Amino acid sequence: MSEVLVLRGTLEGHNGWVTSLATSAGQPNLLLSASRDKTLISWKLTGDDQQYGVPVRSFKGHSHIVQDCALTADGAYALSASWDKTIRLWDVSTGETFQRFVGHKGDVMSVAIDRKASMIISGSRDKTIKVWSIKGECLATMLGHNDWVSQVRVAPNDKPEDDTVTVISAGSDKVVKSWNVNQFQIDADFIGHNNYINAIVASPDGSLIASAGKDGEIMMWDLAQKRALYTLSAHDEVFALAFSPNRYWLAAATSSGIKIFSLEPQGIIDNLNPEFAGYTKAAEPHPLSLAWSADGQTLFAGYTDNVIRVWQVMSAN
Repeated sequence: MSEVLVLRGTLEGHNGWVTSLATSAGQPNLLLSASRDKTLISWKLTGDDQQYGVPVRSFKGHSHIVQDCALTADGAYALSASWDKTIRLWDVSTGETFQRFVGHKGDVMSVAIDRKASMIISGSRDKTIKVWSIKGECLATMLGHNDWVSQVRVAPNDKPEDDTVTVISAGSDKVVKSWNVNQFQIDADFIGHNNYINAIVASPDGSLIASAGKDGEIMMWDLAQKRALYTLSAHDEVFALAFSPNRYWLAAATSSGIKIFSLEPQGIIDNLNPEFAGYTKAAEPHPLSLAWSADGQTLFAGYTDNVIRVWQVMSAN
């Protein structure tokens, strides 16, 4: 018996490209989306065939494109990174801004938070990565990338006794880096891409990193051993990556649709391409952002037609 992904529904509410999506284990019926329309939306997922989810709240405050968003593990707080050079921390239940983070000199492209919600990490077009306290104080500015920092993520750490926070980053300089944030320093450089990198993600157990971008190659790295493992070819520019939380799958949002890769054995197992009515092939919308539900049964994808599409894992006999 194999498994396939089936389009279950759409979420419509944004007036711009859907740039980022976030889910949380603590609130399985919550989806957070960010958009070029300068807002974020929190969605209540109903799973209903007619309407898979309803918009609960619009988060307004940024004066430019919101590029990235994240949720705390309990789903109570949201973070957003914007081209207005700021990060915001929001109370999800009210939609109010809890804190603003000011200090980057360029568009903030990415934001992440550690599992204890004690440190916030941001990456910017000013080539820096900043580490912030939850109160909005900049603890460190980490230098190392020689070009835009496109994405920062916290690598999961499943050892309760280990307080080390490892951050992974990628940028327009074609380099992936890992950082020891406790010491505010670079741990390793991962070199191999031939063009700018859009997306970086760590596996659920924190052992693997996947990175991808303009060159169409998804490079897999061993984080502990600091070395390249293998490459999966997407053949098109990759905008987002998401490891399944409970299967050896990696989803990639590319300029020609979503590709689902199996990691064991390696290969493409699914291509997700919805029907786009009224578009020529060349102008079809493409996915920019991805997030799995915490239980791994649902994949959310944000597109350039401002729509979020919801795919569900089903058994195919």
